[in-house]
Amino acid sequence: MKISVRFLASTALLAVSAALLALPQFAASASQDMAGMQHGSNPDEPMPAFHAKPPADALPPTMEPSLFTDIGIFNAYAVAGRIKKVLYQQPCYCHCDKSQGHGSLLDCFVGRHGSGCDICVSEAFYAYEQTHKGNTPAQIREGIIKGEWQKVDLTKYNKAYLPTRNVPAK
Repeated sequence: MKISVRFLASTALLAVSAALLALPQFAASASQDMAGMQHGSNPDEPMPAFHAKPPADALPPTMEPSLFTDIGIFNAYAVAGRIKKVLYQQPCYCHCDKSQGHGSLLDCFVGRHGSGCDICVSEAFYAYEQTHKGNTPAQIREGIIKGEWQKVDLTKYNKAYLPTRNVPAK
């Protein structure tokens, strides 16, 4: 009898522990305002968080693209690693600033979030393409705000792996 009570108590404790570990991943929490983080005031769709100026300090690395077997996701992480300073200055319209506490689009690719979000991926490819056209992070941000990232042709990024070299960004 004592063994079965202990077993049930241990099982319940493990289940509660597992639930508490998984909860922060799915819980929505308000992002904390940080210095340099900008928020919009459009009542229909609030402006997601972003940094208005380039980073003063070194940025965290993006996740290694080779961790992902999907060609499009691999390429999104490869691109993100090339334009970290640009992504740092962009909002992310999946509103992960509210659900994940992200401060900019870059945060989506520092972790696994970007691998499961078409919005993050599309915005990253948009920023990459616009950077190669010579647009500044502020100009790219205006395009993202206008929804131009929704017009990105993702099929070209799903055909072949991009090399994972680091290219200095603006």
